Amino acid sequence: MHTVVERELEIDLVLSPERSIPVPSRLSYRTADPYAVHIAFHVTSDAPVHWTFARELLVEGVFRPCGSGDVRVWPTRTDGRSVVCMALSSPDGAALLEAPAPAVSAWLERTLRVVAPGSERERLELDAALREILGA
Repeated sequence: MHTVVERELEIDLVLSPERSIPVPSRLSYRTADPYAVHIAFHVTSDAPVHWTFARELLVEGVFRPCGSGDVRVWPTRTDGRSVVCMALSSPDGAALLEAPAPAVSAWLERTLRVVAPGSERERLELDAALREILGA
C-alpha cells in the first residue's frame, strides 16, 4: 500500500526585490516514488505547473544552500521570517519562490517518518516492476 503526504500552502513568487505574489501550492510526497518531492503551483493557467525533484535536495536546502542547474534551494530570512528559497529554471522560463520554512520543515518531517532516509530503495518494488515489464 502506498502513502501520500501532502500539504497545501502559499508560496511567494518573487517578481522583484520589492514585490512578490502568493501562489497557492501543494507539496506532495508519494511512497511509490520515494526519492522525489512534487510541487504543484496553481497559477492563473488552466492547469497547475508541476515540478519534481529530489527530496534529499529539499531536506538539505532547509539548512544550507544546495543544488545546481535547474533546481537550487537555500534557507534565508525575509521580512523577519524564515523562508526556503527555490530557484527553478527550465527552457520555458525561471522562477524564484519563497516558502515558509516552518511549514516546509514540518511537511518534510512527516515524509521522513513515512520513509526514513536511506530506506527509499526498499519502497521501489523493483521485482514487481520487472515482472510487469517481462510479462511474467
